[in-house]
Amino acid sequence: MKFRSDPSAIRGSIAPVVTPFTADGALDHDSLRGLIRFQLEFGSHGISLGGSTGEPSAQSVTERIAAMRTAVEEIGDRVPFLPGTGSHKLDETLELTASAQELGADAALVITPYYARPTQEALYEWYARVAREFPDLPIVAYNVPSRTAVDIAPETVKRLFTDFDNFVGVKETTKDFEHFSRVLHACGRSLLVWSGIELLCLPLMALGGAGFVSAVANLAPTAVARMYGLWEAGEFEAARDLHYRLHPLVDLLFVETNPAPAKWVLAQQGRIASAHVRPPLTTPTETGLAKIRALLAEGGDLTAQIGA
Repeated sequence: MKFRSDPSAIRGSIAPVVTPFTADGALDHDSLRGLIRFQLEFGSHGISLGGSTGEPSAQSVTERIAAMRTAVEEIGDRVPFLPGTGSHKLDETLELTASAQELGADAALVITPYYARPTQEALYEWYARVAREFPDLPIVAYNVPSRTAVDIAPETVKRLFTDFDNFVGVKETTKDFEHFSRVLHACGRSLLVWSGIELLCLPLMALGGAGFVSAVANLAPTAVARMYGLWEAGEFEAARDLHYRLHPLVDLLFVETNPAPAKWVLAQQGRIASAHVRPPLTTPTETGLAKIRALLAEGGDLTAQIGA
């Protein structure tokens, strides 16, 4: 919880690590520890767990809390920890957020409640309840309409940011780049905004973003972190070069549903024990693997973490 009192320190490349499972589907804590060590060794500025890349909806609340505990132990306050604590059920969201607070997370990433298609007023009430219950824990909304079928409006973000001191930011995972701008225009640039869309990570920095929560960091943490560092240093052309060099790996992530392709690559590299994904996902098909191998041949040099 070293960074909890200053959430503005949660900047840069916050790696949303996959949740490793054993070949028979159990939570693999040893591989999770190894992934976190890998991320910290190769430059990521923070760790997230339990976002879309972490398959949260395929895990029990008990498993998600156990994974958060392992992550907290491995991170050891060296970088900020921003776990996903949301669910489509409010009681689960409150239980997971309470556990994150108790375990020492620096902030909680709370996804918009999916499937029910709540109104903007209902979304406000949802996040207001979470913010009131945990006044000492920074709350970050996770807006990912492609997965949840609901989009939190800039005006709703502004209401929450105005009404609650601990509502500090939003992870925007929408390809509507106007939305990023309208959120920052409505709330001001003191709102912390991270991009969850890989190809909008660098563009967001031009608008005043805090950084990225990019799944491609699972494969190329050095390159993603360096892209942020180059932007902050004013080396814009070099940052753009990395942005474009990352395209093949970004495409690789979505050959089939994320995180199955990333897990396959990580297993091939020996960074996790198994590429297992839980239903309803499956490991990549032969057709998918052919595309993944071709994209690795094109952009795989960045997975070596050298010279990015």
